[in-house]
Amino acid sequence: MNIEAKMIISLLKLTREGPVSHELIKRDSNVPLDIVQKLLKKLQNDGLVYVRGKIVEASGLQRVKLAILALQSGADLEQTSGFLQWKEFESIAAIAFERNGYRVEKNLRFKHAGRRFEIDIVGCRKPLAICVDCKHWHHGLNQSTLKRIVEEQVERTSALAQSLPNPAVKIECLSGVNVRLVPAVLSLIAGRFKFYNNVPVVPILQLQDFISQLPAYVDSLKHFQTSGPSFKIES
Repeated sequence: MNIEAKMIISLLKLTREGPVSHELIKRDSNVPLDIVQKLLKKLQNDGLVYVRGKIVEASGLQRVKLAILALQSGADLEQTSGFLQWKEFESIAAIAFERNGYRVEKNLRFKHAGRRFEIDIVGCRKPLAICVDCKHWHHGLNQSTLKRIVEEQVERTSALAQSLPNPAVKIECLSGVNVRLVPAVLSLIAGRFKFYNNVPVVPILQLQDFISQLPAYVDSLKHFQTSGPSFKIES
């Protein structure tokens, strides 16, 4: 891991609770102060931090981008993603859907067939409802692990479709018929697989492109279409 990655890891660690001083970053990363200041200036020019005097802060989106930069610089995936707060990652995804006109429900909990389910994010804009599982840490994401993650998300999405109409689900656009519920998995970084069994696996920085293009290729994705008291599976 190079010096830049070491400093970014310290930056992620220390800014979880808010602004931090140059001196504290220096001590935590064991990087000389002049190099810390030089790298912070570069990060500020790239729009990845705010530097005010000797104090540094980073927004949620900036911290996600910093994490990706650290990984590209050789940092450990498990350590790096561990410094991202779960709600931080989830909120960035919710904002992306909202900016594209979707009504967003986070941590949607519901019951179906005697079981409890929870979906991290449901972004809904008729006739589409995107059911997202946020995986901000993918340690050892091989094909068998991805298969399990995708199958679990497909099961949650299917259960939601079958449970509708559901008084626990207060999302207006899910109250009608002919709504397509699409399961998706959101990751921190791009992996080997973009799709698994027609379920998209979307890196966080490609989420905007995914949302924009989704209406054009939804027919090719696995989805569940509501039709009153029953539903049908497509793809």
